[in-house]
Amino acid sequence: MFAYPEFNKSGVKTLTKTDGINKNMLMDICVYKLPKGKRRSFLFADKEAAFLLTEGKVRFTVDGKVTTASRKNVFEELPTCVHAARNIRVSVYALEDSEFIMQATLNDRDFGYKVYKPKDVICSVSCEGMWENTAVRDVNTVFDYDNAPYSNMVLGEVIARQGRWWSYVPHSHPQPEVYYYKMHRPEGFGACFIGDKAYTVKDGSAGCFEGGYTHVQVTAPGYPMYCCWMIRHLDGNPWLKTRTVDKRYEWLEK
Repeated sequence: MFAYPEFNKSGVKTLTKTDGINKNMLMDICVYKLPKGKRRSFLFADKEAAFLLTEGKVRFTVDGKVTTASRKNVFEELPTCVHAARNIRVSVYALEDSEFIMQATLNDRDFGYKVYKPKDVICSVSCEGMWENTAVRDVNTVFDYDNAPYSNMVLGEVIARQGRWWSYVPHSHPQPEVYYYKMHRPEGFGACFIGDKAYTVKDGSAGCFEGGYTHVQVTAPGYPMYCCWMIRHLDGNPWLKTRTVDKRYEWLEK
């Protein structure tokens, strides 16, 4: 459920595969490091895919149309993301050393593609003023059922402020979810609780939450935490901001 994956010699870090590691997440999720001047192209016959820039400067080419995007880092700037249906080729060319996350899953709908720019990201602050602000965090939603009902996925980011809890209170939902963490500094750390087990969050680690398992996390003072959160809708049961709070902690939300 919790892992510390590493980049291979080709600059690919695999978090999940629909036919391999963590296949119960029902998604293909990889992180790519792309050196300046290098290109990667993707074309899936049966899967939709999203490509979210975490840092660097790239040129996305989708269906022959070009979009240039840059991002200093995940803590200071909002993302650019390309979201494409099956049978649409997406090419990523690095104008400088870059990194991006790819999320893909089965989807037979032909919805074309959309480029989400920073101005399109839905930004909100969660839990502000609650519990003496010990769980306040910034939530940046790229797409979910509200603005992309044709998708089988949800994609967003959380910036957890130093020393705060987030995804609080402990809760679950039927849909599988994957978190990919980045720390403000490489020695930064936090903790993730899945059910009754605790795991150390490090820069580049990942949590895979099966449906029905409660999850919640915290980051250490001095170390803001980034998380890319990715959910797979279930057939006939999409994630509609679904939350089932652990009954022991329901009193905290009253």
